[in-house]
Amino acid sequence: MSETRTGLVAAFTLAGLSTLVPTVAAQSGSSTTDGLIWGLNIELLAIAIPITLLVEGILIYTVWRYRAGNVEKAMPTRENRRLEITWTVATAVVLLFVGVASYGVLAQDHVTTTGQSAEADGDTLEVQVVAEKYAWTFEYPEHNVTTGGTLVLPVDREVRLNVTSKDWLHSFHVPGMGLKQDAFPEQANYLVTEPTKTGKHQLYCAEFCGAGHSGMLGTVDVTSQAAFQDWLDEQSN
Repeated sequence: MSETRTGLVAAFTLAGLSTLVPTVAAQSGSSTTDGLIWGLNIELLAIAIPITLLVEGILIYTVWRYRAGNVEKAMPTRENRRLEITWTVATAVVLLFVGVASYGVLAQDHVTTTGQSAEADGDTLEVQVVAEKYAWTFEYPEHNVTTGGTLVLPVDREVRLNVTSKDWLHSFHVPGMGLKQDAFPEQANYLVTEPTKTGKHQLYCAEFCGAGHSGMLGTVDVTSQAAFQDWLDEQSN
């Protein structure tokens, strides 16, 4: 491999990796859950890119230096305790950072929610999400409203979703908002989030539940708080 070709490979590798950060950053923002998850992805990517560039750089340099036809031959590496200690400590630091950063996000109620930690305050909107073959039903107990197919939520207001099933195993999954929770019969699983942008998102069932599984779809419609109140009034009438 010539020096020119080696340089081109390294340049394309660097350019490809550099495009990942803005691509990932552009994904965040539709809900607090989505923002926390993508924020963690960006932090981990900031660690992964330099490590990848270092490893690939060493690999490309080694392939070029000891290429066929080069008079210089590779020699066995002797024991180097300083080098071994360095890479062991560096690996430990990276793993510690990944663990602390991940725990800081996964411990948030808006990412990982249990029944005990999902106590709603007075301003939190509660919605019962009921799955059954092959449809979704959404109940707003505070407003005595029940709808099917479309989950309407207000922007900039915390929401607690009580996910359950009438008949079988299902899974409530809204990729655009970073939401996913299993639905079991006679069991309540909670999701807590706060939509941060208006817009519509596709809802899927992410657990195979029978012949109609692929058609078990829905829509999450995030509206302004005024539009949400108008919608509630319309449904009540």
